[in-house]
Amino acid sequence: MKRSDFIKTLAASSLAPFVMELNTLQNWIDNQPNSAAMPALFLGHGSPMNAIEDNQFVQGFKDLAGKLEKPKAILCISAHWLTRGTKVSAVEKPETIHDFGGFPQALYEVQYPAPGAPALAAETRDLLQPLEAELDHHWGLDHGAWSVVKHLFPLADVPVFQMSIDYGQHGTYHFELGKKLQSLRKKGVLIIGSGNIIHNLRLVDFQNFNRDDYGYDWAIEAREKINELLLEGNYQALCNYHELGQAAQLAIPTPDHYYPLLYTLGLQEKGEAITLFNDKLMAGSLSMTSLKIA
Repeated sequence: MKRSDFIKTLAASSLAPFVMELNTLQNWIDNQPNSAAMPALFLGHGSPMNAIEDNQFVQGFKDLAGKLEKPKAILCISAHWLTRGTKVSAVEKPETIHDFGGFPQALYEVQYPAPGAPALAAETRDLLQPLEAELDHHWGLDHGAWSVVKHLFPLADVPVFQMSIDYGQHGTYHFELGKKLQSLRKKGVLIIGSGNIIHNLRLVDFQNFNRDDYGYDWAIEAREKINELLLEGNYQALCNYHELGQAAQLAIPTPDHYYPLLYTLGLQEKGEAITLFNDKLMAGSLSMTSLKIA
């Protein structure tokens, strides 16, 4: 029997008053707006030392934290988890991964003991269908995740899980995959892409590492062009970053740190705006530009 026929049958019975209340309740539920979506973030994470330093970029993360509601969980798409195929971490207690070398001992002693979110990981995997993503039970939190999340939620009391980047795919693929995650934002999940838009480690000017907003001419050109496209909403051009000219090719010699941006852009819904912050260059060939979509 169809639901409508069932309701009609009940309405003709002694249960009619109850049915009227049930219909009223259902109409009220149907007319309720969706829960407010959590913002979507792209964070330029920069050097792992940002995890323990107190500089202008860390202050930018802390300022952002003061404007965020506490989420149900955090999903991070980090430049430092590159895989063949897509994986979603489903570890109950993810370890803090120190995936770097040559830094002070104090950095290796940092722990971020946030719990995982296995149930949400499974839901995320299902959202990606027909893509056959894999639940991963080994990966913890790499520094692309914990080095920035620790400034947003220092108590480590929000569950955190990660989704890997299939490094064999192109820009549009990652942008479209980001779109599939939009519904998580309305379920209280804060989604963070973590990388750096301009990231050419081979050309870093270490002698001017601490010089404020310092970039080579090509880095300045690339930042201006990419920021313009971001604010225009020209995401197709950003997916095809390799067609943006020589400056962009120097800015993005490999796309590992750039792809997380495309996931964040895919999360944007109609009527939402982009706000840039930490929008500075450093060491000639890096940018810390970050953005919030809300």
